[in-house]
Amino acid sequence: MNQLLSTTVVNECRKRLLQMKQELLNRARAGRAEFALNDKHSGDEIDQSVAFLSEHNFLVNQERIRSQLLEIEFALGRIERGEFGICEETYELIETDRLFAIPYTRLSIEGAEIRESIRKRFAILE
Repeated sequence: MNQLLSTTVVNECRKRLLQMKQELLNRARAGRAEFALNDKHSGDEIDQSVAFLSEHNFLVNQERIRSQLLEIEFALGRIERGEFGICEETYELIETDRLFAIPYTRLSIEGAEIRESIRKRFAILE
């Protein structure tokens, strides 16, 4: 475990990450169940358009959930490797308040500002 972060901080973040993971999995299951109830092949053009928009929103939400789950898994892996709480940009400790707010973050505030500056400078899109 990272010697620079207290065990209490790491354990609290692990607890929050696992809780977030469970909530996201529940949302994904509920979304799939709700989407399965939609009848996509009947009705007039308006009904089919609404079904298409519903499907689009479902897919966007599922992708967002998938991305967050990946970030959570990466953070749990960093905890196991003892690399949790280290900024990928500056290699300094991430602020404890930031870790509590976004436990899967990879960047400190300064690191996030550096990345944002680079994105703006080179017009990099995510």
